[in-house]
Amino acid sequence: MLRLQQENRVLKGKAQRLASLLSENARYKALLNSARDIKDELIAAQISSVSPDPARHLVMLDKGAADGVEEGQPVLGAEGLIGQIMLVDENNSRALLITDSAHALPVEVNRSGLRAIAEGSGDIDRLVIRHLAATTDIRVGDLLVTSGLGGRFPHGYPVARVTNVEIAAGDAFAVVSAAPASALDRGRHVLVVAQSSQFEAAAAP
Repeated sequence: MLRLQQENRVLKGKAQRLASLLSENARYKALLNSARDIKDELIAAQISSVSPDPARHLVMLDKGAADGVEEGQPVLGAEGLIGQIMLVDENNSRALLITDSAHALPVEVNRSGLRAIAEGSGDIDRLVIRHLAATTDIRVGDLLVTSGLGGRFPHGYPVARVTNVEIAAGDAFAVVSAAPASALDRGRHVLVVAQSSQFEAAAAP
């Protein structure tokens, strides 16, 4: 009886590891599929570690300056933007996730073209847009994409989807919450946007 229980535990452990590998494989395939639609130059990387500080949303990547990684480059997951390169060493780099409270990026509402700034909330599953007039046309379900303004993030990458529009009684401004398009706490494979064809075209004489 004891032997059967031990064998069951071993089999259950193997099944859980297999399920985890299949899930990771599915996310990797999704990332590769999304890469086919991107015309920019990309560098495939893996997350090698995560910051132990719960107040910071930082990840270490296994690619660095020797691979063409530079500070400021966008980092993509299978469903959209997840962060930006912050520090670069020869063989690895550190990325700041879009939900970190120190991060902000220009976005636009895909439906209407409305421009805004999405800020990290400090929660891994939430971004915030502040200082929007209460009458602004933004709705739950709206997709936020990179606006291309500022010259760092190419236009059109999915960033987040609006989950809540809060307007306090008598307040002239709305506070918008949005969930990242990519799950920032799952998966190991990412893509670094090394060079954007959009910015190359803009810089051409």
